[in-house]
Amino acid sequence: MTQPSEAVLYHVEDHVAYVVLNQPERRNALSAAVREGLWSAWRRFAADAEARVAILTGTGDQAFCAGADLKEMAAEGVGVPGRDYVPILGRNVFVDKPVIAAVNGAALGGGFMLAMMCDLAVAADHAVFGMPEARWGRGAPWSVPLQGMIPRRVWMELALTGDPIDARRAYAIGLVNAVVPRADLLPTARRLAARIVANAPLTVAATRRMIHLAGEMGRTAAWDVADALFEPVYRSEDAQEGPRAFREGRAPRWANR
Repeated sequence: MTQPSEAVLYHVEDHVAYVVLNQPERRNALSAAVREGLWSAWRRFAADAEARVAILTGTGDQAFCAGADLKEMAAEGVGVPGRDYVPILGRNVFVDKPVIAAVNGAALGGGFMLAMMCDLAVAADHAVFGMPEARWGRGAPWSVPLQGMIPRRVWMELALTGDPIDARRAYAIGLVNAVVPRADLLPTARRLAARIVANAPLTVAATRRMIHLAGEMGRTAAWDVADALFEPVYRSEDAQEGPRAFREGRAPRWANR
């Protein structure tokens, strides 16, 4: 296992990159070491041709990520966090491959943000999701993408009360894709990743991009963007390989071109 930092572990297995928050004694909070490790891990994943999907999770059963390290923040006197204070997929760090959150415990504040920014999410049945910023005089501008993910009144409830919701409610409102026992969390995330890895890489990348862009524009404009995204996919070698493999009764051999 290679490590961008001791606080964040990174390794690749069967085309799946594992990004693991590794400070369980601090509830995997967003300390300076964790933030630095995440920057390194996401840059590495983006550049790693061997890695086609990433799973983001945490060490231990207590917390996926408890959010900001408030003790460290108080010691440093952090006022307005800079735009690059923490890496946020789709805002200040960009990858063109899917990322799955495997939420192994509490996802609070910035930890909620980490789960939210992923393309898919699987949660252990004891996980909770919350935005306690109002309790500590902080804020959650990172929560803007929730506009297209959960009902407005649920977002308002989470943000104004600071009260968490459990994994079952998170599933009911569409925040996570599945809720499973803790022992099944990583196996479930691995199976989901393996199903994506088995698909045509160019189609996966274009589909992910289309879905993200469609959330930012009207339907007619999104159709035009989707047509443009998929034209090179249709012209690729893989677009011919898929039907050929089906005809020959075998698994496709993707060339990613």
